[in-house]
Amino acid sequence: MPKRHWERHRSERIGWLRAAVLGANDGIVSTASLVLGVAAAHATHGDIMVAGVAGLVAGAMSMAAGEYVSVHSQADTEKADLDRERKELQTDDPGERRELAAIYVGRGLDPVLAKKVADQLMAHDALGAHARDELGISETRIARPIQAALASAASFSVGAALPLLVTAMAPQAHVIPLAGGTSLAFLALLGAMAARAGGARVIVGAARVTFWGALAMAVTAGIGSLFGTAA
Repeated sequence: MPKRHWERHRSERIGWLRAAVLGANDGIVSTASLVLGVAAAHATHGDIMVAGVAGLVAGAMSMAAGEYVSVHSQADTEKADLDRERKELQTDDPGERRELAAIYVGRGLDPVLAKKVADQLMAHDALGAHARDELGISETRIARPIQAALASAASFSVGAALPLLVTAMAPQAHVIPLAGGTSLAFLALLGAMAARAGGARVIVGAARVTFWGALAMAVTAGIGSLFGTAA
């Protein structure tokens, strides 16, 4: 019996890769920016750490809540579409067969073959066939709100912990250059890893993430410096 051949494609990673990269990137950028802004305002080392920890907790909760609401809305839409499709299959089976066959014809199949494929797939799993080929809903890409929320919160926390650890170990006089420099290095590494996992150009991915992170940190540090000078 021949062995079954399995192929793994980069598109299968899109869901978890997007959540992980977005969460970690936000964790690094927002926490490092917060730390630099407070440090630029001439706060004490303890105040900087309190602000950083508060930013980590608030950011992780915000990421989890936002991702949960967003993905849950997607899940609700998918459920509504499936419910509607289930009713249409019960009330108009011939019409649904023609609709599915037309989809396959549009993808290049001969009309006779398309009808046979549609009939066989609907005999096996009618709702699954329409969900996949008409609605674009598959088991591997179905919305999972809780999983997405936990993944976003965890990745944000990991990202935020990196500049916090550097800040905790750095002398107060060197918090800004050390926290800023290492955070940019973390961002470059994250961007390179994400680009490599997604099959994109590593240098471009690293440069893109680093540029926007540097801009966010510079703006926040500048605002903190202005407030510190004014005080």
